[in-house]
Amino acid sequence: MSERQFVTDEPPPRPSLDEGTSAHYSDATYYDRAYRRLKADLNFYLQTALEIGGPVLELGCGTGRVTFPIASAGIDIVGVDLSEEMLDTAEDKLEVLSPDVRERVTLLHEDVRSVDLDRKFRLIISPFNVLQHLYTRADVEKCLDVVKAHLMPRAGRFVFDVLQPDIRGLGRNPARKYKLGQVYHPLGDKRYFYQESFDYDPVMQVQYITMYFEDPDDPEGGSFETPLCHRQFFPAELEALLTYNGLR
Repeated sequence: MSERQFVTDEPPPRPSLDEGTSAHYSDATYYDRAYRRLKADLNFYLQTALEIGGPVLELGCGTGRVTFPIASAGIDIVGVDLSEEMLDTAEDKLEVLSPDVRERVTLLHEDVRSVDLDRKFRLIISPFNVLQHLYTRADVEKCLDVVKAHLMPRAGRFVFDVLQPDIRGLGRNPARKYKLGQVYHPLGDKRYFYQESFDYDPVMQVQYITMYFEDPDDPEGGSFETPLCHRQFFPAELEALLTYNGLR
């Protein structure tokens, strides 16, 4: 979609990090619809699992978008997530899969900073920017401690993705909204005008994103906003974090 921008009177207030971590995932039906066409990372993680083998631990499994294709390929996988709404949807999806696939999947309500399963995994994955919800060095190190505790010695691999920081994007005026066309949202069972604004905190390295859904039939009463927070990791910084926390 093309971007069109306009200036508002003032930028929206920054949400709390807790709100910016949970709000986007509280409506699992919309989440699934919004990312239903995303296949490249799914194929990458599936191929990685086939090459390295299982069992697999997925940190941030969401509604099972990556989880279930790996299980369908014959690999045991444990998926953990902090969002109960996302896990509830994943459980519903799991119920309609074949019995042999269901047997290979375990879903757990866990925080990626404190998971303790007392077992080892050949592969640990964290797809689709999950680590960008770790906002402090302490949070990152707790998660990496979880990874180290659950990886098989020598043979274990940790595979994840985060967004490459876009310097031009981080410098956007937070008082600007970017029009991105229309999107369908299950809320109201209709299409909404969709916009985004961006506010970057260069000290915390957190990008505050506000997603605006405007009801074309009721712009005053039917419109709503959803916040999203993403920690920005620069490449050399990320390499240092991994190295100094004992990963190669």
